[in-house]
Order: sequence, then C-alpha cells, then structure tokens
Amino acid sequence: MAFQFNFVSSMLILLLLSISSAKGQGGGGGGVIDVVAKFGAKADEKTDLSKPLLDAWKEACASTSPAKIVIPKGIYFLSTATLDGPCKAPIELQVEGTVKAPADPGAFKEPKWIAFNRIENFKLFGGGVFDGQGTTAYKREGCEKHDYCDSLPINLRFDFLTNTMVQGITSKDSKQFHVNVLGCKNITFEHFTVSAPGESPNTDGIHIGRSDGVNVLNTDIKTGDDCVSIGDGSKNLVINGVTCGPGHGISIGSLGLFKNEEPVDGVIVKNCTLTNTSNGVRIKSWPGAEPGSCSNIHFEDITVTNVSSPIIIDQKYCPWNKCKINEESKVKLSNISFKNIHGTSALPEAVKIICSATLPCENVELADIEIMLSGPAGPAVSQCSNVKPKVSGKQNPVACSAPIGAKPTLAA
Repeated sequence: MAFQFNFVSSMLILLLLSISSAKGQGGGGGGVIDVVAKFGAKADEKTDLSKPLLDAWKEACASTSPAKIVIPKGIYFLSTATLDGPCKAPIELQVEGTVKAPADPGAFKEPKWIAFNRIENFKLFGGGVFDGQGTTAYKREGCEKHDYCDSLPINLRFDFLTNTMVQGITSKDSKQFHVNVLGCKNITFEHFTVSAPGESPNTDGIHIGRSDGVNVLNTDIKTGDDCVSIGDGSKNLVINGVTCGPGHGISIGSLGLFKNEEPVDGVIVKNCTLTNTSNGVRIKSWPGAEPGSCSNIHFEDITVTNVSSPIIIDQKYCPWNKCKINEESKVKLSNISFKNIHGTSALPEAVKIICSATLPCENVELADIEIMLSGPAGPAVSQCSNVKPKVSGKQNPVACSAPIGAKPTLAA
C-alpha cells in the first residue's frame, strides 16, 4: 500500500508541477501544429497564409516542449510574415507546399517577405518552395544599376539566429536577394536550391554578413547575381559542394564601401562547380572608400566551365563607374590560397590578382592551376598587380606572366 500511495502521490505531484510550469511559462503543448487543420489555412493561391502561420508560430514559440509547424502540400499565397523569437523550446517549420509572394513589388512596405528573427534551435525543412514571383521586379527600370533594387523584398531573411538548419528548401524568383543571413551563429544550409533566371538583377543566392559559423553544403544555385556573397564581419564559413550557374560566382565582398566594416576571417570554399558564370571564385573591394581586412581565405578543388573570370582578386572593383579609379583600396588582404582550380575560361584573363598599391596583398598562394581558354582568342593568361604569390604545382597559365590591361573590371 505504501508503494502504491507513494507512486500515486509522485505522479500527482509531477502532473501538478507540469500544469503549474505550463501556466507559469504560458506554454506547454508542443507536438505537431498543422496550419490547415488547426488554423484554417487554404491552399487556394488567394487566401492569405499570414494569420494562420503567425497564429501557429505564436503557439509553437510559447511551447515549453519542442514543436513543429507543418504547411502541407498545396499552393499558398502569403503577403508577408515575420516569425519572431525568442522561443521557449526548439522549433521546426516543415514546409511541404509552395508558398507564393505577391507579384506586385508595390505590395511591400519593407525590403523583406519572410523573416526569421532572434530564434535559437530552429529547423526549416520539408522540400517546399518559397516563390517570390519576381518577374515583374526584374523588368523594373533602373534595377539593373541597383538604383531601386535595395527597396525590393528579400525572399528569406535570417536575422540573429543561433543553431539553425535549413534543409531541402527551394527559393524561387526572389525580387531581390534570395537569402540574407545577418548576425547568425551556427547556421547550416544543406541541399538548398536557388532558382532564378540569369538576367534577374541583384538576386544574390545566399548573402552572409556579420555571422559566425555559416555552412552552405551540397547546394544548387542558379541566379542573376553572386551565387554566394560574403559581406563584412563574416567568419568561420564553409562553402562546400555548391554548384553555381548562371550567376556571378562565389564572392567575398564587395568590401570597403561603408564605414566601420568588420573583418572577414576564415572562409573555406571547397568542392564547388561553376558553369557559365561571369566570375568564379572572387574577392572584391572598392578603391578609395573605407579601411577593412580580409584574411585566411581558401579556395580549393574548384571546377570552372566557360567562366569569364575563374580566379579574381579585384581591389579596383567599380561597377557602373561609381568611384574614382585612380584611388587605391584600403582593405588589407592576407593569407589567401587558390588550390586545384581547373577547367575553362570564357575570356583570356583566367587568373587576375589585382591588389592595392598602398596595401599589397600578403601571403597569396597559387597551387595546381589548370585553366584553358574555351573560346578562340587564346591562350589563357594570368595577371598580377601588387602581389608576389607563392606558386607550386602545375601553373597553366603561367602565374603572373601577362601585363595588366588599362581598362578597369566591369563585372558586377
């Protein structure tokens, strides 16, 4: 009898504690929350998903046990949504359907469509598609020169997230960047897909800034701007197994345009394939402008096919002639390696390492470079300025063997 009493008493106490805890923290619950079954979302391409999604998020975020929100298969319309933390337990968003944005750029008051903000232990997965319906925006007058692009919505924003996985998701036809990562720590994109036409302006696939521990793995990016772009304050990044094209390549920068930029430190780009892109692997900084630094950058095992500028450091980056060409970059570049990079170049300048006269690049390494010219105007050449790279292994073209042309780089 004593055992039975103690067992029943213990169970009653545990039950009361769990109820009290749930009341005290405004949570409890957890489990699976279906936005259709529980909150009446409709996959009819016209009923706004915003309120059902936000209601589901509110419930899941308040739960003291792990929760999962499900957007089932179907096609949904979503005007906009900002999913805020902090949440009380790990949270997942399983997107199985296609979620479409308003096609009209004028429908947005802010340059974002879906934003995830200040969340820990979050996972976004499910094989779904976020369709930004950006075709109208691509034709907007002036957007090709970025005069209006910055006001257009980004498909997916990840701001100040910690311990996050984004897996098996597609971003389609964003009006501006597909993904913007800011202030995040330990966030991984795996089997992520970006799909947009090559003529879509300012549609960077994944832009990373002021974040520590970002991984982009086994990801396919087709877009009209940089496949992956890395801004100031980025450190401990791994880009591995990315296929890119069309697009502008995998780029660090541009750097040195704004005041108080933070250093870029520790980037590994490995096992990537770039096809028919305007650049391959690139570091770019503005002449004149502001001081900064970029160090411990390693590009390795890269395949390029018909890429216009396969290997490029450009410290005279000046698209649309918006700077003074005679000025020198104030961004310090050091400890940079290009190893086992092979394939074909669409232009003769297969290797171009143009560094600042006032801050020459330090400790640059070229190892096992094998790049042939794909067009008739051969052969491929290698150009260097204000740098004395360490050279090893095969060098085709011969490292730093060609003179520098007078014209500045115009690639965006």
